[in-house]
Order: sequence, then structure tokens, then C-alpha cells
Amino acid sequence: MKNIKAIEKVFRKTTRSKKIHEAVLLVENSKGDFSVNYGYGGQTIDTPIYSASVGKLFTTAIVLMLAEDKKLSLDDLVGDYFDESTLNGLHVYNGMEYSHTLTLSNLLFQTSGLPEYEDKGGVIERAIKEDYAISTEELIEITKTLKPRFAPSGKKAFYSDLNFQLLGEIVEKVTQMPLEKVFKDYLFEPLGLTKTYMPVGDDFVPNVYYKDQSIHRPKLIMSLRGGGNAITTARELMIFLKAFFNGKFFPQSLFKKLSQYKKLQMTMGPIYYGGGYMQIPLGTFFTLFRGKGELIGHSGSTGSFAFYYPEKDLYFVGDVNQMASPGIPIRMVMKLAMAVE
Repeated sequence: MKNIKAIEKVFRKTTRSKKIHEAVLLVENSKGDFSVNYGYGGQTIDTPIYSASVGKLFTTAIVLMLAEDKKLSLDDLVGDYFDESTLNGLHVYNGMEYSHTLTLSNLLFQTSGLPEYEDKGGVIERAIKEDYAISTEELIEITKTLKPRFAPSGKKAFYSDLNFQLLGEIVEKVTQMPLEKVFKDYLFEPLGLTKTYMPVGDDFVPNVYYKDQSIHRPKLIMSLRGGGNAITTARELMIFLKAFFNGKFFPQSLFKKLSQYKKLQMTMGPIYYGGGYMQIPLGTFFTLFRGKGELIGHSGSTGSFAFYYPEKDLYFVGDVNQMASPGIPIRMVMKLAMAVE
């Protein structure tokens, strides 16, 4: 009962912010005998939400499954899957061309050194004004105009959405199927998820908030595929998150390799990155050293989140739907983890 009150208090305090217009939170343990949920602004655990970069967990699961089946290797060169001309000039650092030495592991662990295409502005700025489609090739060309952050040694990490956009393209090439079908066949149908899908055509795409403006951007959302664009619900996201960390899709022993965390750029706050997911240590300056353990999972730029807290065996999933303040769900989940006993 104490934990339920603590969880509700954190959620209610978060949703009192003028920045939040709607939100949903679902908290469960592994067994499912502890489950509480809260909604705000009409949201429930069955309301469609845009996963944003939480969908990178879907891509990660697929890549690891294909690796287990020997259909690809994390040591494969990215250049094995793209025309040479496509990659030429993508990663040139201190006069050296690294574009053709990047590996799938570099992409998955965010250690490629590729810059974030949004740093140049335009992609999201334009989306605030209008809806439009953009191809992976166009995102590659934008990235080529930016300076890479470091040589891909595997010792540093920098969060770049292009890493997972490329992984999505590679999955399609390996499976010879569109990514929406891969996700459905490999993940959603086996888990019985009927309200989770990668949108195409006339599929429903929920609105997202930018400050006080509710905007509908299906064309852009449908473009950002491997980087995270699935539509889901809190209830179904919980089912997936448990499966992801409990060995449903790939052996849990793989987490020994995936748990090689590197600190991300300063703008990402307290977040580290491992093999396809985020890690947030709680006993740090950001919590005044009061927290214990770590959160592992992912957040999205529009306010979505899906994290596991092994210290207390609790899963936190949901959405605060505010793309102007992507740090809100991170701060909320950290407070939730610290509030439970």
C-alpha cells in the first residue's frame, strides 16, 4: 500500500506540470501480482501511444534474434549491407574515412561516433510546422554534412538516431521483408499484441504534443522506422518489456555482453548506453547519491518510456506525450524508482 501511494504521488506531481496535457503510467513486477496504473487527460493503459525511441527496443530484439539464428553478426560491417556510394563520406573524422569500417555493434551500442542529424536542426523544426516524409537516404545525406564525434573505437558513445535507422534497413535486407512485417511476425504476434504495430498507409497514428500544440505527423512518424515509430499501448508495452528482459526473444546470458555501458553526451543527462538500450544508474550526483541500483530500458523523444528496475523487480511503462521536454519521463521514472521500498 505504501508503494502504491508513493507511485501515485510521483505521477500526480508530474502531471500537475503545465507542460503535461495527457499521460499514462503502468507499474508491475515480474509475476504480475503487483500492478497499478494511472491516467491523466483521458489516457488509459489501452490508449494508443507513439512509442518513439522506445521502439528501438523492438529493433534491438530483432537484431539479437537474427544474430542468434546466425543470419547476421554484430561484427558484420555496415558496408556489407549498403552500396559503397551510399556510405561514402558518412563518417570522416580528422581526415580519415571510417564509413566502411563501422560494424553493426557500433550501431547497436551507439559507439559509431556518427552525429545526430537533428543537431543541424530542420527535421523536428520542420515537423512542428508541417507533416512530411523523409527517407533513410535523405537522413544519411543530412548526417554527411555534420562532423562525426569520434573515431569508432568502441570506447565512447554518442546517441545518434541514424544508428538505428540503419539497423532497421539492415533487418529488412537480411529478412527480405518490410520492417512492419518483421516486427509483427517476430514480436507482436508471438506475444499476442493486437494493438501494437508499425504504421503504414492509412494506419492510425496518435497526435503528439509540442508545448501546447497537438500535432498530427503520420508521414514523418512512418519514416522513422528502425529508430522507433511503432504505435502501442501501455498494457501491451508492458508485455513486451517483460519479454525483452526475461529471455523470451534471446538468451538472458546475452545481457553480459550487452551491459557494456558508455556515458552518452551531456545533453542526455545521466543516461548511459549498452547494447540497444539505456542504463540510468541511480546512485549518482543526479539523485544526490540517494538512489540504489539502475534503470534499464528506453525513453522516447515524445515522452514515452519503458524501464525495468531490477533492484525492486519493477517495470515502469507509459507516456507523458510532450516532445518539447524529453527529460520529463526520465526524471519521473528516476523518482518512481527512488520512491518505492
